[in-house]
Amino acid sequence: MTTTHDAEEDARNRDLLIWVDGELVHRDEAKVSVYDSGFMLGDGMWEGMRLYDGEWAFFDAHMDRLFSSLKAVRLDLGMGPEEVRALLDRTAEANGMVGDAHCRLMVTRGVKVKPFQHPSLSRSGPTVVAIVEHSRPAEALSKGIRLASVPQVRGLPHSQDAKFNSHSKLNCVIACLQAEAAGADEALMLDPHGFVNTTNACNFFIVRRGEVWTSTGDYCMNGVTRTNVIAICRDAGIPVFEKNYSLYEAYSADEAFLTGTFGAQTPVSAIDGRVIGDGAGPVTREIRKRYRALVARNVAEQKAARGR
Repeated sequence: MTTTHDAEEDARNRDLLIWVDGELVHRDEAKVSVYDSGFMLGDGMWEGMRLYDGEWAFFDAHMDRLFSSLKAVRLDLGMGPEEVRALLDRTAEANGMVGDAHCRLMVTRGVKVKPFQHPSLSRSGPTVVAIVEHSRPAEALSKGIRLASVPQVRGLPHSQDAKFNSHSKLNCVIACLQAEAAGADEALMLDPHGFVNTTNACNFFIVRRGEVWTSTGDYCMNGVTRTNVIAICRDAGIPVFEKNYSLYEAYSADEAFLTGTFGAQTPVSAIDGRVIGDGAGPVTREIRKRYRALVARNVAEQKAARGR
């Protein structure tokens, strides 16, 4: 079985130093309290970022999403984006990383004084953890991911808005279990109206007759890579549509791919047993090429802005 986050084995990850509330500690000693609101309730937000040539690609977009989410749930991080960048840089440097690294930055409401739900019981400030791993996507991902449509859906915004990149991922975990039971690698999730939405871990695109389709974005996390792919298509003159469409269109697609910070664009090989293309098709390959160029420009711009 393959997942969208499969990475090549790297022995250096056995001795990672992890940022935990201002300290760098060995991964075996990196711990949070059982009273932490993230552990107890999933009360927190996270960001995944990738390191290229010493810079965190699309850093500003990731920080905009993180701080928007934190503001929406009244969680004060106690630092600004540049301080976040500094702690990520320090963590990467401590682990000897310049590129081929992936970060999971986690912010929770902090340690509670009692094991109950109310946010006022978190009184010691936020818990901030950054795990930065040596991470290169596994070669097996190039062969494509097998998806299964599942009964678990992405809900309405007034239930739990999928735009929150929150620690509360049980909805997606259940979807992943359902896909596994169906013999697939990951889940293709529908929206509350039965239209194709996203997978349990990534945003989802199809290609039909040279057009690129993705969901409206109303019921999915609006990923940074998703946004970049839509912009790439528009700049390149590739017709791209954010629209409602059903499994009928997905099953008969010429190509399909997933987007995410880790894998960038991962081809889909099958949906519910229907073969989709043969690995990365021509439109997917063109988007990949243009995405690599976009990453390089963004990294160069960050270096210039920071005088590096």
